[in-house]
Amino acid sequence: MIKYEIGHQLKKIRNTAGWSLSKAAEETGVSKAMLGQIERNESSPTISTLWKIATGFHKPLSLFVDGLLVEDSDENVQKKAKEFNTQKHDLKAKILFPFDPRFGFEMFTIKLEPLQTHLSEAHDKGVFEHVLVISGELEVKLKGEWKKLSKREVLRFSADQPHGYRNMSESIPVEFHNIIFYS
Repeated sequence: MIKYEIGHQLKKIRNTAGWSLSKAAEETGVSKAMLGQIERNESSPTISTLWKIATGFHKPLSLFVDGLLVEDSDENVQKKAKEFNTQKHDLKAKILFPFDPRFGFEMFTIKLEPLQTHLSEAHDKGVFEHVLVISGELEVKLKGEWKKLSKREVLRFSADQPHGYRNMSESIPVEFHNIIFYS
């Protein structure tokens, strides 16, 4: 189901932008062939590839997964968080709050298995990430250096630079909240 949603949303967003597959490939850094496979639901992109696509289109990640913007309402509606992992060995993420343009952020819970690393390319200028460790120990890579965060520790950083997350534990998964703010 997630693969269909991503492919459908990608095609919809690309068509709305008036971009050919070639233009989308140029803007996102993802090959024309891969974009076509995603749109035809023949391939499921990794989170890293999804980030490249979202950044190239200047869109929030949750728009590609959730397929919708939050309704214009101030009510807090409790619903089950949407979980996704696009590849077998990719990180697992749950969308807690999809992007809402009124507030400018999206929020995820992310899980890294033992000895798992996720590297991310730079996001658009003005994008900030806020990390809160829920369980385990997380290491965040900024400016080439890894910073260790323990349970209940927080970090805010400018995400317009390459960064990464890793779990160095051999047996304990790490979970953290990630709030991504788009200026």
